[in-house]
Amino acid sequence: MALAESLRSTAEKLATEGPRLQAEAKAVQVTETSRDGLVTVTVGSRGELVRLDIDPRVFRRPDSRELADTITETVHRAAAAAQERVLDVLEPLVPRRTMQAHLDGDTEAVVSGMTDQMFGRS
Repeated sequence: MALAESLRSTAEKLATEGPRLQAEAKAVQVTETSRDGLVTVTVGSRGELVRLDIDPRVFRRPDSRELADTITETVHRAAAAAQERVLDVLEPLVPRRTMQAHLDGDTEAVVSGMTDQMFGRS
């Protein structure tokens, strides 16, 4: 009986809060600036690059390898921050570790987390 009530409660929560939280998660954007202040990136909720700004001062010391490394590192930091925001937004619906496993592609952990949640072990 408790399992049925838990499933019903979860289904109601998904139906009432799910669409709003999903839209909020999809709308996440994070902007990060490189440590030297010359590169600014904005990424979307999936870590995709939305905008890249390069300060013209970067061309005073042209080093394409350094610039590429700076862009890559800044995008990675922004993507990690975006993923954290998505986890924060969806946490009322999906336990954080289950959602993190899903984002990491760890299907074994996803199934385990869902099973734990279903049986009240989360």
